[in-house]
Amino acid sequence: MVTINGSPEAAAGVSLADWLDQAGYSGRMIAVEYNGEIISAEQYPQVCLHDGDVVEIVCFMGGG
Repeated sequence: MVTINGSPEAAAGVSLADWLDQAGYSGRMIAVEYNGEIISAEQYPQVCLHDGDVVEIVCFMGGG
């Protein structure tokens, strides 16, 4: 299991880019922390999720 934003997900073996797309994050302004490190959007396709990985996703929102 992969922990994504504190919840266990059956995402092992999937690229981070594919998981983000399937979860509806595609096209949104986000920042991703992968196992304690902030990674760039260019790295998302190269990251393959494994059991025990921890991912935190932060969405940026406009407004006042």
